[in-house]
Parts: sequence; structure tokens; C-alpha cells
Amino acid sequence: MDTLGFSSHDHRHCIAQALGAAEDTCAAQGLQLTPQRRRVLEILLREHRAMGAYELLDVLRAEGQGAQPPTVYRALDFLVSHGFAHKIERLNAFVACAHPGERHAPAFLICSGCGTVAEMPSREIAQAVRSAAAGLNFEVARMVVEAEGLCPKCREARA
Repeated sequence: MDTLGFSSHDHRHCIAQALGAAEDTCAAQGLQLTPQRRRVLEILLREHRAMGAYELLDVLRAEGQGAQPPTVYRALDFLVSHGFAHKIERLNAFVACAHPGERHAPAFLICSGCGTVAEMPSREIAQAVRSAAAGLNFEVARMVVEAEGLCPKCREARA
């Protein structure tokens, strides 16, 4: 898996691919990708950054949808629980999964300059934490890895 958030790529293709993966997963598992859930995912994919629930609600309302906070939170819960989006704990926000349809435990790089969030693989990080925890007789049930810093564009702008 490659980091997507800080590199150039065909954004339209990435959106189409992620929506296709979500539709395929829902069809295979008998899940319903309702219009509201789909629209929330489309917004996250289009924005390509972490967004809070109320930011999403503002977008939906601007589009003329009579969305309410519980509706958005239910859509986000569905997207996160099925791996189509991730919650960025540090920001209390959500980002579309860069690798939908793949079983993975990502880590997140958060740019403190522009707010861009990049998803990266974290298998080695997770193994190191679980190994250290096991040495302390602790079993890790859930782990979120987030690192904050500056993306290439923000570092360049600062120079």
C-alpha cells in the first residue's frame, strides 16, 4: 500500500475505485449502502481530507438535503464499521479509507499546516506495539496510530 494523501494521483479514479469497492463489499455482505451513506462517503472521498460530522452536515444541508446530526453519525458509524472510512481520533474527524476492500490496520500522518491526512500501512508498528505490550502481559484490543507533522507542500511553503 502506498501513501496517497501527499502524492499526486488521478483523484477521479480514486473516488470511482473506492465507491466501487464499497458497493462490491456491500453487495457481497448483504449490507445496504443507502443514498445517505453513499453521499457521506462521496463527500469524504471528494474532499480527500479529514472532516468532522458537522462539516459533513453543512455540506449535505448546502446540497438541499434535510440531514440531521444523528443521520450523519449513523452514516459515519456504518462507513467506519465496514472499513470504508476511518476516524482520526486526534481531530475527532473522519477520512475515507485509501484502501477500501482490503483488510488492514492503517496509521495516519496528519499535516498540522493544511490538515491533509495520509493513510499508510502500519503492520510493523502494530507488531512492535503488540510485542512490547505482551512483554508487560498486556493484550492490545484496539490501536490507533497517528503522527502529526508537515506534509511536503507545507514544508516547502515554510522554507
